[in-house]
Amino acid sequence: MAEDKVDELLQKLQKYFSHITASEIMNKNVITLTSERTLWQAKELMKIRKISGIPVVNDQRKLIGIISIEDIIMALEKNYIKEPIGNHMTKRVVSFSPDEPLESIVSKFERYHFGRFPVVDKNKRILGVISKKDIIRAILERFRLIYVHDERRSQILEKEAEWFDKSLITGDYVKKSDADFVFQINYTNVDLAGAGAAKLKFFLTKKGIGETLVRRVAIATYEAEVNVVIHSESEGAIYCWIEKTCIKVRVEDHGRGIENIEQAMKEGYSTATDHIRELGFGAGMGLPNIRRYSDQMVVMSEVGKGVVVEMIFCERG
Repeated sequence: MAEDKVDELLQKLQKYFSHITASEIMNKNVITLTSERTLWQAKELMKIRKISGIPVVNDQRKLIGIISIEDIIMALEKNYIKEPIGNHMTKRVVSFSPDEPLESIVSKFERYHFGRFPVVDKNKRILGVISKKDIIRAILERFRLIYVHDERRSQILEKEAEWFDKSLITGDYVKKSDADFVFQINYTNVDLAGAGAAKLKFFLTKKGIGETLVRRVAIATYEAEVNVVIHSESEGAIYCWIEKTCIKVRVEDHGRGIENIEQAMKEGYSTATDHIRELGFGAGMGLPNIRRYSDQMVVMSEVGKGVVVEMIFCERG
């Protein structure tokens, strides 16, 4: 794909995936060199790995500089290609923090025109690198996780009963009777919106699940529960299964449904009434927040038939 086409694509997509951070995009398999290595060695490594720059680190893996293909070209022209990298590397390196959002990442690519940027923690230890290809890959992966673009999605849509009885992620029948946690959502009292998420948080904490993971589950479940209360005009349910490597949560209702899922995924989009907004709900962050805090998410809906939101949460390293 031509460079200008990549830039155009990133401009169009970044507003839909603004929640993605550097830690989710970066390539953790980082090629690095230490300062005593020669420019010639850097040149050969770039040629073998087909990369345009290499971070330079010290013994503690702290970023101290970067060597680029432009530095190599200059070294060849001026005949110092066998000198140490430390003598010629760029020491003032533009980098990303792990929690840097996509908008800022794209902005830096546009501003500095580098091929890749290192990602470092607060102690300057290198965690990964990000190229434009890494950004595209992360966005495509999000597309794959959010929507089911296969024959099974079409089959499920054609058979209403199936998407209430089957997992949207695996396609297996859901054993709701085996759920570790079940909560019936009462849509008639908006003051109770979030009660199920609070009980689920307490339940998971009692089970010894880690605080960070519990928090992510609770936030995403809260958003899904509130959507049932303020939009569905129907009672709903929360189901949770604690599995060996992850936690699965499913929130469903048989109410009004979502007319346009793609539009509903955009931050700030909401169909909530003025009354609901006055109560502090309906900011248009429900589905985007669910997407942000879950590791996998699939939404299935049809107008007049209801909504199923299925989420998977795993420990993040």
